Amino acid sequence: MPASPKLSEAVSGVTCPFCGLLCDDLVVASAGGGLAVRENGCGLAIAGFAQAGAQDPATPRISGRPVTLPEAAAEAARLLRDARQPLIAGLATDVAGARAVGRLADRSGAILDHMNSAAALRNLLVLQDSGWITTTLSEVRNRADLLLVAGGDVVSRFPRFFERCLGRGETLFGKHHQCEVIFLGQGPPTGFSLPGPATTILSCRVERLGEAFGVLRALLAGRRIDATGAAGLALARWRELVERMKRARYGVVAWAAADFDFPHAELTIQSLCELVKDLNRDTRFSCLPLGGSDGDLTSDAVHLWQTGFGGRTSFAQGVPRYDQYHFSAAHLLGSGEADMLMWVSSFHASRTPPDTAVPTVVLGRAGMTFEREPAVYIPVGTPGIDHTGHLFRTDRVVVLPLGQLRATSLPSVADAIVAIEAAF
Repeated sequence: MPASPKLSEAVSGVTCPFCGLLCDDLVVASAGGGLAVRENGCGLAIAGFAQAGAQDPATPRISGRPVTLPEAAAEAARLLRDARQPLIAGLATDVAGARAVGRLADRSGAILDHMNSAAALRNLLVLQDSGWITTTLSEVRNRADLLLVAGGDVVSRFPRFFERCLGRGETLFGKHHQCEVIFLGQGPPTGFSLPGPATTILSCRVERLGEAFGVLRALLAGRRIDATGAAGLALARWRELVERMKRARYGVVAWAAADFDFPHAELTIQSLCELVKDLNRDTRFSCLPLGGSDGDLTSDAVHLWQTGFGGRTSFAQGVPRYDQYHFSAAHLLGSGEADMLMWVSSFHASRTPPDTAVPTVVLGRAGMTFEREPAVYIPVGTPGIDHTGHLFRTDRVVVLPLGQLRATSLPSVADAIVAIEAAF
């Protein structure tokens, strides 16, 4: 294990693993036996690092009984061997952990599904069906003069998004530029202020945004609309928005798929992406789908490299098979098709496995508590705190390295899986 830095003084340039932005400018120091963010931390970062207490229980358990790591690994291997159809879900880990998970799934004939796959699927269906035009965080910071935020406020999921993309500071062109922000759907939290010019909020129900995007496309095409309003707002408001979007030199539409939590939400996202394509006939516009939390984009990318498929992939027949509906963890556990669950969750102690009667093995962040004690619990370290690692950023174009901030006996997810494989 690499030596961890001494935290008697604050460590700068720390990368935060607790959301898809992967902000790499944090200052972290030891505090009361644990870790504390001294500078540039958001609420997610402060809480995430604070959970790394010096007294984190590192002892594995079998049915609540303390055991050694080899004993826990041997029991996990036995449960995998004996299962008719194992399921490996959660998958909240780094690149090395995702690679190890894929290797174990191949060996055991398991099915893989990430804890965030239901939201990610809304974007994936659009990408598979009709494609999209996307941009990066750097392009938003350097070029965007109009940012449309669709759906939720994104602040709760990505607290420093506006600061990192629109905050004052050096850009590619030497000085900060002005970017107008328009919230479409839900506005920012009360009391939240944005850097830059005034913000516009077009409030409507997120479920009706598909209607709004359809009207915007019709107005952009110059079609007649025999209505006085759409999605709860006067038609004049949508006309004003279309004209502003047409004037943009570099417009961006950002959203988090988790905010579109209603039936057939992928059709709303597809309508949004088609609107962006329409705008590119006369100006420059791009999409910015926000994700990457809990290692979801990392897991997807690693398994895409290894198999040609992302999440929801089965190794039960000796070759990878992808099925976005039948290989969901909720379906497999609800139907009884999966008779064993391995849950991987190394970032948040609150992301515990779903309640199920099937034997469950948990490779989870130290300090997890359970309503139902799993058959095996192996506490694992958190990437970026207990061991080094790598994660994909929300725009998929950058893989950021994570440092180790403390010495610990906690194994990484990859190390824990190596121990299970040794007992397999």
